[in-house]
Amino acid sequence: MERTILHCDMNSFYASVELLSYPELKDKPVAVCGDPESRHGIILAKNEPAKKCGVVTAETIWQARRKCPDLILLPPHRDRYRAFYHQINAIYCRYTDLVEPFSIDESWLDVTGTLHLFGKNGAQLADEIRRTVRAETGLTCSVGVSFNKIFAKLGSDYKKPDATTVISPENWREIVFPLPVSALLFVGRSAARRLEQYGIRTIGELAACRCDMLTDLFGKTGRQLHIYANGLENSPVRPFGEREPVKSVGNGTTFPKNLTRWEEAQTQISILSDNVAWRLRKYGLYCTAVQLTIRDADFRTITRQKQLGHSTHITREIAGACMALLRQSWQMPHPIRMLTVTALNLVDDGQYSSQMDLFAPAGGEKNGKLEKLEHAVDHIREKYGSAAISYAAALQRKPRGKEKAAPDRDGAEKNHGP
Repeated sequence: MERTILHCDMNSFYASVELLSYPELKDKPVAVCGDPESRHGIILAKNEPAKKCGVVTAETIWQARRKCPDLILLPPHRDRYRAFYHQINAIYCRYTDLVEPFSIDESWLDVTGTLHLFGKNGAQLADEIRRTVRAETGLTCSVGVSFNKIFAKLGSDYKKPDATTVISPENWREIVFPLPVSALLFVGRSAARRLEQYGIRTIGELAACRCDMLTDLFGKTGRQLHIYANGLENSPVRPFGEREPVKSVGNGTTFPKNLTRWEEAQTQISILSDNVAWRLRKYGLYCTAVQLTIRDADFRTITRQKQLGHSTHITREIAGACMALLRQSWQMPHPIRMLTVTALNLVDDGQYSSQMDLFAPAGGEKNGKLEKLEHAVDHIREKYGSAAISYAAALQRKPRGKEKAAPDRDGAEKNHGP
């Protein structure tokens, strides 16, 4: 049975939410950024007039203002975005219980089994959803309609703002094949550059590649890209609220000021590792490997991984392994713009294995002093808030003025995993 999948993507979500409070700015170039008063703040979102000026997400304020001197900057309001996220997804749930958020402003809907209830086809239902969202929230969205999740997302990106695009079994080659490979979900800049080295610039050229060649280039990801490009993706849309099994837990930050000293990097790695370890403990998980992602001031990115030889959810162990990776891979004072710490190869409590450490509590049992200490910290934070207790170094090294680490699209420091 052919499925009908919708991908709903809110248009310029952060900026559009902010402009509800400033309707007089609607036709002026506006961007939401982490810190409007900082020249080095990061652009989180922009409206259509700013986009036409060449402003792009994730560039610094000074870069954006060089393109658009009249750019108006607004601070983010995370609580508002979350409130709209819940309101919008509640609208989607009127049409199906198979609603899978992809981010704070994007969701997939599988309406295959509910179309008959509304007496509409996929495109007509998409138009109704767009009208409903606009009427109830004042915000617009673009909707892609297709027979799988990947092409539905391509459809929502195809025409903006406030539009519906249908990619069907009859027209998908005509629409999809001419698009650049970078338009395909999970093909980042690095993968696109590598494909271009082999003369692969469009999705059609990617689809024509032998699967074994792509697997040689990208491993398992290559096989997945071959499936995506040929319209063979068939993953289900999960019911709203259902979690996919967690494969990794990560936390990353883009810094308002580049790091150029080991002590600064160690402090930030400790802070990121603390967040990762807390979330592992919260979900009863342990990691057996860590990954450190480093980006410099020129946006060059490297990623390094380390197997731990044991499983842990202790901040000090995660931070220590990541700091070792940094020292092996980086030369100071080459500036660091962004760091991400990720816990990999996760196991649950039943698969836990403690490290044989001469300095660990007797027997190396997992309920040692460090673990008890971190659970005590968790309890304090749950009762009094996350800011109630922190690393002394983190408090001492806060950036001057009002600068903060740049939040991601979710309005918080970048997180992935639960």
